[in-house]
Amino acid sequence: MHTPSSYGGMVVAPHHLAAQAGRDVLRDGGTAVEAMVAAAAAIAVVYPHMNAIGGDGFWLIHDPATGDAPPVAIDACGAAAAAASIDFYAARGHAKAIPSRGPLAALTAAGTIGGWAEALALSAQWQAPLPLPRLLADAIRHAEQGVAVSASQARLTREKLAELAPQPGFGATYLVDGQAPAAGHRLRQPALAATLRQLADEGLDSFYRGPLAARIAAALQAVGSPLTAADLAACRAERVPPLRVALPEAEVFNLPPPTQGLATLMILGLFDQISDRLGITEGEGFAHVHGLVEATKQAFLVRDAVVTDRGRLPSDPQAFLMTEALAERATRIDAKRALPWPQPTQPGDTIWMGAVDREGRAVSFIQSVYWEFGSGVVLPDLGICWQNRGTSFALDPRALNALEPGRKPFHTLNPSLARFGDGRVMPFGTMGGEGQPQTQAAVYTRVARFGQGLQQAVAAPRWLLGRTWGDVSTSLKLESRFDPALVQALGDAGHAVELLDEAFSDTMGHAGALMRHPDGRIEGAADPRSDGAAAAV
Repeated sequence: MHTPSSYGGMVVAPHHLAAQAGRDVLRDGGTAVEAMVAAAAAIAVVYPHMNAIGGDGFWLIHDPATGDAPPVAIDACGAAAAAASIDFYAARGHAKAIPSRGPLAALTAAGTIGGWAEALALSAQWQAPLPLPRLLADAIRHAEQGVAVSASQARLTREKLAELAPQPGFGATYLVDGQAPAAGHRLRQPALAATLRQLADEGLDSFYRGPLAARIAAALQAVGSPLTAADLAACRAERVPPLRVALPEAEVFNLPPPTQGLATLMILGLFDQISDRLGITEGEGFAHVHGLVEATKQAFLVRDAVVTDRGRLPSDPQAFLMTEALAERATRIDAKRALPWPQPTQPGDTIWMGAVDREGRAVSFIQSVYWEFGSGVVLPDLGICWQNRGTSFALDPRALNALEPGRKPFHTLNPSLARFGDGRVMPFGTMGGEGQPQTQAAVYTRVARFGQGLQQAVAAPRWLLGRTWGDVSTSLKLESRFDPALVQALGDAGHAVELLDEAFSDTMGHAGALMRHPDGRIEGAADPRSDGAAAAV
């Protein structure tokens, strides 16, 4: 449970090679943003089942020089192709749902590279930038020379083989003689290395409006995706006002729609409202877990009614985070009984990473292809695995998130950042679809409310209301390390408890956090459920 500390900067990531790539950029004098771009490129290579440059990303960037101004939030989410309409799918025999895998699942542009560019533009205002080839060097090296396949990649490839193996380019990129690779197998990705080198040479904008974009668009069309060169050219990351909630210890920030950042902040705000009524005095007791689970249910009800493309929001999401609104909704939470929970769940797999540099600039970042390996489509000669984020659209025109050309899809992605009243700054987050807001709330309350150390808060037993990894379920899942008396009390309160066999389960996602103290000391925590590390300068 030791939490490492340093003064020169730190990066935390769910894969140690990504953390080290970012750390080495900090060592070379780079900013937290530049370190994050290096880590983001590296993790797209070394953790391909969780993310890729064919996916989306979101940023929160804190600069202490801006005083009380909110952190910069960057939405790097791609929109649906101009050809992707409800009629388009109906004409191809899909009237009820968008296919979850294959070329028709690859219907949204990939925004994450645009997010890197927008963040680097901000970083260049702080100091002279490091060359882009330097930032992508580790990712290129790992793609060329190969990395050891992680246990989670091997297992997920094996479990999803039947649906992934038939997809264009997947087998040639990730399989060994048509089968899932064993953990430790050396995975080389020469096509992806060449793509990253072309990006380094031509600049990040080439992904959307340059020679590389032309190759990507041609490859997408060749495999049968509705995306075109015009869709790529229209994709631009944008800076957006972050959502925020005021808590006794800190102000916490997250991304606005189309992400579910509203849910994370609502859970924290509701928990604060009910703490006294529930008698919450310690972490991992019944009141703590029950209170957060019930706050999650209320937050998800609002999320599912509100979160969609920003251009068609039915309500102002920030209004739900005001004290009066939180207090009113908190009255719906029973201190002793669980609300029945038959709500549908959202699958998803992602990576969260954080960085803090010696100047105190902090980044909370998340990058994803949605499901494990996204659409499963790997573009020939480019090595780019494309996301299936657009499958969160509905083909019912009456639905809140109905498919429409140019519309942004609902996103589970949501990075958090807390600024404490005593001057501490904490970027934190996790992967894990529906579990993201729940784990963030667990980590925050353990640190801020109950004074746990950062590593202890990340490693402590976790719960998840909703989906299991690669499956869909509405039970309340608990890791096996919880006190049996607590498990019994939750069941007695009406929670549909499912006790997992594992003490540290991948089902709970891969979380991480950093904390910068006013004296410049930085702490970091990586999740023991992941292959990650907190790498310090």
